[in-house]
This record gives sequence, C-alpha cells and structure tokens, in this order.
Amino acid sequence: MSGTVTAIDEMTLSGTEDGKISIATIEKPYGKNSESVVSVAISLQSGSDEPDWKVHLPKANIEAVIEALQKAKETLV
Repeated sequence: MSGTVTAIDEMTLSGTEDGKISIATIEKPYGKNSESVVSVAISLQSGSDEPDWKVHLPKANIEAVIEALQKAKETLV
C-alpha cells in the first residue's frame, strides 16, 4: 500500500483488554490513480504491528455505510 496516511481518531475496542479501533484517511492507497479512502482498522491488542481487520471505504460509499451502521445499531439488544 502506498499513499499518505492521516490519522483521524483512535478509540478503545469494547470487550477487549487493550484493543483499539483506528480511523484514518489514505490518499492514493493503491497507486497514483487510485481514489482516497477512509481506513477503519481493528486491533485486538494495541501492541500489534498490523491490525487484525481492516476495511477501506471510498468516499462515495461512506454515507451509505453510516446509514447501514445506524440501522444495525438499532437492531442490537
């Protein structure tokens, strides 16, 4: 992966001892002609070099993902 990474936020991953959720933007993540993305990374242990899970969201999909997450949140008990 190439491109400039800009950290946005980091929070504790609920239900873990020291896990974290990291949010960042990445400019040109797959080379010079690729679109910038938001990266959401989850690490189960904060000392990890690489996250356990990661997703890259293009700008065009962010609003739909937020809406789907809101719906999912409403269904959680």
